Amino acid sequence: MKDYQYPLDLDWTTDEMVIVTNLWSAVEQANETGIDTQTFLNTYKEFKTVVKSIGEEKRLGNEFQKASGYSLYRTLQQAKKQNVGRLKLGAD
Repeated sequence: MKDYQYPLDLDWTTDEMVIVTNLWSAVEQANETGIDTQTFLNTYKEFKTVVKSIGEEKRLGNEFQKASGYSLYRTLQQAKKQNVGRLKLGAD
């Protein structure tokens, strides 16, 4: 378990918090052990149903990166570029 908290909005419903937490978890996976690219993209698509604005996404992404060291933006760019197979960032 990580020693930081995922950025969440306390106004969200429990379901919305789960969706957003799933994305943070997927970003960690992509950077640590690898994740199926389509699984990651689907998780992101679900995240966008909760966090609709780019500004909000950037703010949360920056908070997450400060806490974890992992970039939502870079992970997403790589996933979109790759589109298939296993998504794994960083050194193997």
